[in-house]
Amino acid sequence: MLRVTPILLAVLYAFAMYHFSAWRTRRELDARSTELADPALKRLTDRLAAALGVARVPVHIYEIDPVNGLAAPDGRIFITRGFYRKYQSGEVTGEELTSVIAHELGHVALGHSRRRMIDFSGQNAMRTALAMLLGRFIPFFGVWIANMLTTLLAARLSRADEYEADAYAAALLTKAGIGVAPQKALFHKLDALTQQRAGVAPAWLLSHPKTAERIAALDRLEARWQPR
Repeated sequence: MLRVTPILLAVLYAFAMYHFSAWRTRRELDARSTELADPALKRLTDRLAAALGVARVPVHIYEIDPVNGLAAPDGRIFITRGFYRKYQSGEVTGEELTSVIAHELGHVALGHSRRRMIDFSGQNAMRTALAMLLGRFIPFFGVWIANMLTTLLAARLSRADEYEADAYAAALLTKAGIGVAPQKALFHKLDALTQQRAGVAPAWLLSHPKTAERIAALDRLEARWQPR
């Protein structure tokens, strides 16, 4: 029984963390967001809605400064206030911002946003279990190894999700008549907009793929879609 105790504790911990994280995320977003009311952007999101066969695509503004978009586990789409300001100042076009919305719709449609919440809880549970097990055999270094292994797993899963959401967005934007060009144009601006230092860490440690690799993947998709 003692041998399986760490595993049982990790499972219980994951279950509790999932529900707590979902509750905390929903509460934070409810408290700090409002639905976006921008006529020009609505005309663009209405084109996405028509391509999807739905009445509309509601988008919310999340009142934080970092430039980002996100899909909540409940399916809502958010653009940060910082990102919206880039659009208002002309640094980002409406079509480029719409490509972000399409990307986040991809995370929802493909089940990434809900799965990420589960993965986050599971990774914390795995980290706890590994730290307890490895700590018995490798004192002092067991916790470090457990953290490294779970970090690598999380980064790999996240990068795969980003590629899938990029492909979904590219298909949706093409169907909506907007095209992939704004998506690629935004990627060219992304590092400067977010002030990332993507060249510092190895690509396999990053939660998002390198920008050049995402653009190359879109180029390959476009080449496949061209009539022959």
